[in-house]
Amino acid sequence: MLPTSTPCSADVQPESPARLLDTQLLIWLAFTPDQLPSTLIPELGNRQQRFFMSVVSLWEVAIKCSLNRVDFQFDAAELREQLQREGFEELTIRAEHCLAVQTLPWHHKDPFDRLLIAQAQQEQIKLLSCDQSLSEYEASVTLLRK
Repeated sequence: MLPTSTPCSADVQPESPARLLDTQLLIWLAFTPDQLPSTLIPELGNRQQRFFMSVVSLWEVAIKCSLNRVDFQFDAAELREQLQREGFEELTIRAEHCLAVQTLPWHHKDPFDRLLIAQAQQEQIKLLSCDQSLSEYEASVTLLRK
């Protein structure tokens, strides 16, 4: 279990090691940890590392859940509770994050991923993802192999 902390709006210090996990990684961590990339597991155990979940991911899960998709049976509130138990800090959406989306190159069209990338850029933290389609944003994204 990771150290617990309080939700933050954007008090990420650039000198502190911090990671923002994308929605898929958060779902795997909370509900199917055997799906996590093996390279991420030691990092998750590092107590010097700060890990964030974005409310963008909670919003994405809530929307997908509300669509009653048969292939998507995850609950946003349950995801949040599990990640809080794991010590994840909550990253809220700020106006600066939304405005930064406007200037992102259109390498990727998913609005949730674009907002996560903008948050990572604005907060000067790395977004971790297995989504290879985010490779064009390499300065802000660390791609993991499953």
